[in-house]
Amino acid sequence: MGLLDNLTGELAGKFFGGGDHTKLVESVTGFINNPQIGGLPGLVQMFKDKGLDDAVSSWIGIGKNMPISADQIKHALGADHIEQIAKEAGISQEEASKGLAGLLPEIIDKLTPDGKLPQGDMIEKGLSMLKETFLSRS
Repeated sequence: MGLLDNLTGELAGKFFGGGDHTKLVESVTGFINNPQIGGLPGLVQMFKDKGLDDAVSSWIGIGKNMPISADQIKHALGADHIEQIAKEAGISQEEASKGLAGLLPEIIDKLTPDGKLPQGDMIEKGLSMLKETFLSRS
C-alpha cells in the first residue's frame, strides 16, 4: 500500500469513519498531485482566482485556519468537478462539497507547516509528515 493509500485511509477514518468517503479523500489527494492544475500551487491559485485568497492564505499560514463553506468549495472547484467527485465517491454533491470543505483546509495546512507552499519533492515529504500526523491521532 502506498503513501497516498495510507493517508487516504487515515483521513477517511478521521472525518467520516471510512466507508464510501474514502473516494472523496482520494480526490483531495488527487488534486494535490494533479499536474493539469499545477499540483498544490495550482489548487491554491484556483481558490485565489475565485476570491478566496484570505481563506486559502490562512490554511497556508501559521495561524488559525479560516473555514470554508460547501458553496465556496463549489464556486472554487466548479459544479462539474464537484458532480464528478460525488459520482466517483457514490455520495451526493452536497455531501462531497461539505466533505471537501472539511478536508482541504486541514490538508493544505498540514502540507504547509512553515507557512509557505512546498517546492519540488517537498510535497512528498509533506505528505509523509501529514500521514504521521494523522497516525499519531488514532
